[in-house]
Amino acid sequence: GAKAPWLVALRLLFAGLIMIVMGFALHGKRNLDVLKKKADLLRLLIFAFCGISLCQFTYFMAIEASNAGTATVLQYLSPILILSAVCIKEKRRPVGLELGAIGLSLLGTFVLGTHGNIHTFYITGSALFWGLAAAVSAVLYNMLPGSLILRYDIYQVLGFGMFFGGVLMCLIFRPWEYELIWDGGTWGALVSVIAFGLYLQGVSMIGPLKGSILASVEPLSAVIISFFWLGTPFVMPDFLGFGMILGAVLLLTAAQGRR
Repeated sequence: GAKAPWLVALRLLFAGLIMIVMGFALHGKRNLDVLKKKADLLRLLIFAFCGISLCQFTYFMAIEASNAGTATVLQYLSPILILSAVCIKEKRRPVGLELGAIGLSLLGTFVLGTHGNIHTFYITGSALFWGLAAAVSAVLYNMLPGSLILRYDIYQVLGFGMFFGGVLMCLIFRPWEYELIWDGGTWGALVSVIAFGLYLQGVSMIGPLKGSILASVEPLSAVIISFFWLGTPFVMPDFLGFGMILGAVLLLTAAQGRR
């Protein structure tokens, strides 16, 4: 199957080129506006390298180390991390349902990793590492673009961001040295990166915390597809851990509603 390094490098590069072309078709030379101010260009490059590229790479490494369901659920610890960042920024402590969400997410991660037995680890160290790294990188992906997408078009920010990130990943991992396997799954993985753009557009409109909460249907669908379609074996403690982490996200939804 496709290896994470070359898959991420190529999907970012090609998806970036597609979005850049679409941006020129819609806006002409104005599509280059995001590159003209040094401060905006610097922020775009930071977002490209530390947001888009890191988020994609850690997520696919987590899938490679475990499975799509586990990787996606671990990545969706990101709302809890974003909540922590928001509390630090606002100089306040989490309260009420927020505290419950943090506790439930930690317990869910513990159950997923140990199945309740502190003497045994049921998830590999590499799977847990990449899953948690994916959660951290998802926080960066949500928060780094800031006001760029409000001041520029998504085709500019995400198109050039993906392209620059893809160039960097290609230089690091040199995908031309891999034996490429071009099957339906590979093409689907390459094209699906555009969904990240649609998600980021939503985040720019409602904020990173609400955006990550509303997108929480993704881990549920990933687990269902992994279990029923891909035949990934899960046992009851796995589902219990998944449920706790998703429950934490739902608690955050309720907390946001009250605030």
